[in-house]
Amino acid sequence: MGFMEAFHKFLDHTADVMFVAKAGSLPELFRHCALAVEETMVEVEKVKVKAKIKILGEDEKVEGLLFSFLDDLIFFKDYKQMVFSKFEITIEEKKGKYVLQCFAYGEKIDHTRHEPRVDVKAVTMHLFKVEQVGEMWKAQVILDI
Repeated sequence: MGFMEAFHKFLDHTADVMFVAKAGSLPELFRHCALAVEETMVEVEKVKVKAKIKILGEDEKVEGLLFSFLDDLIFFKDYKQMVFSKFEITIEEKKGKYVLQCFAYGEKIDHTRHEPRVDVKAVTMHLFKVEQVGEMWKAQVILDI
């Protein structure tokens, strides 16, 4: 089996944005999901690395960990007007739990530069899944917009 490049792509879905992401490791999967959430909201290439924010999480299930992580990103956009373009993520298994540490790099939303797209309201549990397929991790996420 040849090496598969990590990626994320958007699938058409009404009143929601749906995307799938695939990667060879959990941190890489979370990074692609985070980028997809940010890309839904703004043009990520235009987000400058001005601030660094630490996001922590833990959950017994990978799904729960990803869900709350993406939810945190929406929280930062809603309450701190922060968007991010770069993520450094580690995920460790400790005592039956997945523990996430993320450094998210970005800046406050600048409507003149970032070309805001849609306002993501929430991550939904509908069709939300994370699974391991062979050596790849795959996530399917629907964002309520």
